[in-house]
Amino acid sequence: EAKLLRVVEEEILEKVEMVLLEKEGSGCRVLLANDKSEDLQRMFRLFSRLENGLNPIANIVEKFISDMGNEVVNQRQARLESGEKDKNDDPAFVKALLGLHDKYLGVIKTDFSGHSIFQKALKDAFVEFVNKNVGNYTNAEFMSTYCDRILKSGGERLSEAEVEDSLEKVVQLFSYLTEKDLFAEIYRNQLAKRLLNQRSSSDDAEKVMISKLKMQCGTHFTSKMEGMLSDLTVGAEQKNEFDEKMREHTSKIDFSVQVLTTGFWPTYKSPAVAIPPEMASCMDIFKTWHDNRHQQRKLSWVYSLGNASVRANFGKKTYDLQVATLQAIALNALNGGKTMKYSELSEVLNLEDSVLKPLMHSLSCGKYKVISKSPSNIKISTSDSFTANAKFNCNMRKIRIPMPSLEASHNSKRVEEDRSVAIDASIVRIMKARKTLRHQQLQAEVLSQLAFFKPNPRVIKRRIESLIEREYIERSADNGQVYNYLA
Repeated sequence: EAKLLRVVEEEILEKVEMVLLEKEGSGCRVLLANDKSEDLQRMFRLFSRLENGLNPIANIVEKFISDMGNEVVNQRQARLESGEKDKNDDPAFVKALLGLHDKYLGVIKTDFSGHSIFQKALKDAFVEFVNKNVGNYTNAEFMSTYCDRILKSGGERLSEAEVEDSLEKVVQLFSYLTEKDLFAEIYRNQLAKRLLNQRSSSDDAEKVMISKLKMQCGTHFTSKMEGMLSDLTVGAEQKNEFDEKMREHTSKIDFSVQVLTTGFWPTYKSPAVAIPPEMASCMDIFKTWHDNRHQQRKLSWVYSLGNASVRANFGKKTYDLQVATLQAIALNALNGGKTMKYSELSEVLNLEDSVLKPLMHSLSCGKYKVISKSPSNIKISTSDSFTANAKFNCNMRKIRIPMPSLEASHNSKRVEEDRSVAIDASIVRIMKARKTLRHQQLQAEVLSQLAFFKPNPRVIKRRIESLIEREYIERSADNGQVYNYLA
């Protein structure tokens, strides 16, 4: 019976496998395209009888998923070519990728019994198109910005369970990225903005996302993000203690400070703005209190991150303006109906054009024009003059005036520097263990060790040259393609 079965399998399945799989009306691609679940399961059961019967099916599945993914990428390309503005937020694109992954992950679990060869086909297909960047922004940035939408208040309106489910799916998609370090840099910047601007919808959701990234990439990947969250926890305790201290002083300002650990947070521009005396005296009180408690720490103020609530009177109406610290300082300079030229403001506030222009634009050309500028156009020039807008009127009493970011979403130079350090460390580790290696072997081992990005071989070659110059390794005297480790 066994021999008979073998002959039947060979005649009915093995010899005609490719004919059956590629048949025009009922082949594997057709079944996948039409979601024929039962037929796919039957195909899987039949061809799993053969020794290598599943390999051709896996190849077709990989090609099919890859084509579907490339179609999503091409649709984004077509939208841009038809004139759609390119920006770092494209939820429709990310949702299309997530939907595709969700669907075919289900197909592989259900129709192909979660077989490892099909899991590999899914992975290889997604790695191929998830790393195809279209336009000026990377897919790493789209994924991070999509997480930002989910996690910040006023973004996507989802229940707790839906938030966790969405984050789980994004992390699955993230696992196919080759530029994981770029995602981490962008995500950390967006996390910092959410935390510092009190825009995070839930601390628990933030911790859930970080724990998912930690499971995927390890502690090293998320240590800075965890440090940021712990800074805020410690900061809340310190705030209560400092509030007690402030009650001993009479101040018109309700003043609080958030202390950040330099290594955890992104680096920020901190313009040396001229601080009004009321703020300066509060800062002095905090510095004295902080220095007494932490004598080994050095405080440096980052004005670009602060925020303020300003009580503003326009005619008979009073408003609460929710603004950034820099905006509050500019409003204070124009308080009492003063009119100032751009050059005067620049001198009084001690701010450069790169900061002052977007700052004044947000107050005089945005949705809420609390400052009037002359001439009244939407461009700030050095010949403009500014004054409080006496005609300002709004139905809301509490108004949030957004300040344009002075930072890019990530510092690409910093990412490159971090990558160089990681490549150097990897080369030194390998050479220390192996003592002598050929160029191709060293390059292959470096590529296999780097988990969060895949460098170009030319970059590895440059890092090897740099380490030779710094005398960590040397070229063999007998063969220029062989390197020796220098202890």
